[in-house]
Amino acid sequence: MSQLLSAEDKFDIQQNFRRYMRLKESHEASMDAFKNAKANRIWIAGLILLVFALASDFFLGAAAGLFGVYFYNVIISWLDANSSDESLEELDRWFLSKALKFEGRILYFSNDELLENPLDPFNEACYNVA
Repeated sequence: MSQLLSAEDKFDIQQNFRRYMRLKESHEASMDAFKNAKANRIWIAGLILLVFALASDFFLGAAAGLFGVYFYNVIISWLDANSSDESLEELDRWFLSKALKFEGRILYFSNDELLENPLDPFNEACYNVA
């Protein structure tokens, strides 16, 4: 016998499913931004300017500015990625409280270990009408 979702939770499940999809896209974008910020090689120019800083305060300020820009971008992108990750975990806990789980972008019942029966929260046949 197949399991059905509660009709009373239909609106909440659909809204949180949409929210999860938006957060998943946002999380992927923020993780890409974090990877790009870490891969930025502006700190190398800062090191080169630091060599010239021995002779000039201007080069010392320029090197500090380049290091500041690099670390600012890394920290801001890390905070954004961490925030979206926490929001996803919160929604995962909510879905677990309803005996549901996500595998990637697909919703399943928690006890569906083989992941054979994906759920479509917008399909009326998934809900218990009684």
